[in-house]
Amino acid sequence: MNNLISRIPAALKNKYILSVLVFFAWMLFFDDRDVITTHFKYKNELINLEKSKEYYEARITETRKELDKLQSDPGMLEKYARERYRMKRDNEDLYIIGELSPE
Repeated sequence: MNNLISRIPAALKNKYILSVLVFFAWMLFFDDRDVITTHFKYKNELINLEKSKEYYEARITETRKELDKLQSDPGMLEKYARERYRMKRDNEDLYIIGELSPE
C-alpha cells in the first residue's frame, strides 16, 4: 500500500490540483451542460427551432395576406364567415355535411 502511494506523482497528491482536475472532468462529461450535450444535442435543437421559425413566419405572412383581403373586400369577409364559422343569413337554412370516416 505504501509502495502504491509513493508511485503517485506529487502533483496529484496536491488537493488543489486534484480538485481542479475533478472539476474539469465533471464539467466535460457529467454536467447538464457538458461538451457532448452542448455540441450535439443543442445544435440539433437549434436546427429544429429554426425550421419551426421559418414555418411560423410563412404562416404569419399568409395570415396577414388573408387579413388584408378580408379588410378590403366585403364579399370575401362574408365568404370567410360562412366557411369558417358557419354563419348564415336569416332567410337561409344551413346543412352541414361532414366527411365520412373510414371504418
